[in-house]
Amino acid sequence: MSITLSDQDKSTLRTAAYGAVSLMAAADAIGKPHKTAMNGSVALASATGPIGHVLAAKSKDIDLKSRSAAELADQVLPALTVAMSLLEKQDPVEADNFRGIVLIAIDAATQLRQGAPNPALAEMARKITAALDAAGVTTADSGAAPAAAAGKDRPELQKAIEEIVDSGFVGVTMRVNDERGEWVGSAGAAELGGTAKPPINGHVRIGSNTKTFTATLVLQLVAEGKIGLDTPAGAYLPEFGLDERITVRMLLQHTSGVFNFSGEVNADGTIAPGIPIPYSTTGKEWMDNRFKTYLPQELVELALSKPPRFEPGTGWSYSNTNYVLARLLIEKVTGHSLAEEMRRLILGPLGLSGTMVPDGPEIPGPHAHAYYRYENAGEHKTIDITRQNPSWISSGGDMISTTQDLHTFISALLGGKLLPAPLLAEMCAPHPTGIPNMAYGLGVFVLTTDGGGTLISHNGAAVGHAALMYGTPDGSKTLTAALNCVDDADLSIAAAFQNAQQRLLNEVFGGGQADPAQPTN
Repeated sequence: MSITLSDQDKSTLRTAAYGAVSLMAAADAIGKPHKTAMNGSVALASATGPIGHVLAAKSKDIDLKSRSAAELADQVLPALTVAMSLLEKQDPVEADNFRGIVLIAIDAATQLRQGAPNPALAEMARKITAALDAAGVTTADSGAAPAAAAGKDRPELQKAIEEIVDSGFVGVTMRVNDERGEWVGSAGAAELGGTAKPPINGHVRIGSNTKTFTATLVLQLVAEGKIGLDTPAGAYLPEFGLDERITVRMLLQHTSGVFNFSGEVNADGTIAPGIPIPYSTTGKEWMDNRFKTYLPQELVELALSKPPRFEPGTGWSYSNTNYVLARLLIEKVTGHSLAEEMRRLILGPLGLSGTMVPDGPEIPGPHAHAYYRYENAGEHKTIDITRQNPSWISSGGDMISTTQDLHTFISALLGGKLLPAPLLAEMCAPHPTGIPNMAYGLGVFVLTTDGGGTLISHNGAAVGHAALMYGTPDGSKTLTAALNCVDDADLSIAAAFQNAQQRLLNEVFGGGQADPAQPTN
């Protein structure tokens, strides 16, 4: 072995790993727990490397006496965090190996299960992942340098995120991958009034970054021959009576002219309202109904009841409706939900265990908190809105991820690991938006830096949470970040948000123009 473990350490590893499988079996009480446990155990027993040898000798010292899933979770989840912590202290590579082995085991328990999907399994998988990641959070919050940043002191980056907090944000976490390696840092607080920093790899609602995931999925289905990029979208979705000139490409490019169901700003500055959103005059209504469920179909139907912005293909206008139509198109041609196809083609192959298409108001831990400020009877109130139903924005901006997963995704995408070269070129081909130095491809902004360079990006804001995602065209240099703040109907944080993006671009890429991030554009 390349690391030294005591007998107690080995017992902790076995308890944690096989305990995770036991938790999955307990969660699968309505299915076939025995089969679930068997599938996961086989995956653990077949693991290779130093940690694999430890897990193979499993039978004598695993002590799981809990009788209920809740009691078992109380015993196992902390053990997972302890196991990761002890490995990270000795060898971060083996820590990553252990984490990967456990995730493969619980994935085997989930994916090989027969019968109808069990939401409890998915929720337990999220809890296990959070417990594995909590070891890194503890290290960061204790003031120790996370493994990713060890030996790579970059005070200019730490200063940049601290200045962002000073500008009005509650907290910021940033991850930079470049020729100097990986740097990760956080500043501010995870909660208002708290002292703990935002978790280094916490979950965040990524807002319109969702569009890049969705566009990539559509293009993967183009590569599979299931969708034609220049085929009329109405050929796949005849039930909506779409203008026959609107192609799939136009949806991804925001050139369809379809009205934005979350509202439009007219040329004269007046508002053409859509559904109640957190901004403008409908903020209080949205806040009071933030757990309401909207169906994608009703969002599209509302949008199509409004006059189009322009004739298809004759202009550019950012519209969330385009991406809800893309979602429905994916589901129509595959016969599967967007979440299932996302797991099949993107999340599974890349191992993005912290990324998900949510089906309710929960966000897995660890995470920083999101807030909303509003006025009621002349009194200003600030409430925690970390839990909210994102169906109001749907695939225009509903996904959850982490800075690590966003880095993995954008670097893999731009590095050619998800799309054939011709389709990746189509995705990144710049189409004019009317905004200086800022074009749009298919689900990505194409930015021109002050030095004449190019960046591929999409950012997102999701009411109290925001995420940044930038990469060079070859994916070799990336910046991803998660922010939490106090949002309000007047978008008071918007100017600070734009300045924050610009500040980070200047530090990491030497200039550029930050792309719009609000999902309600």
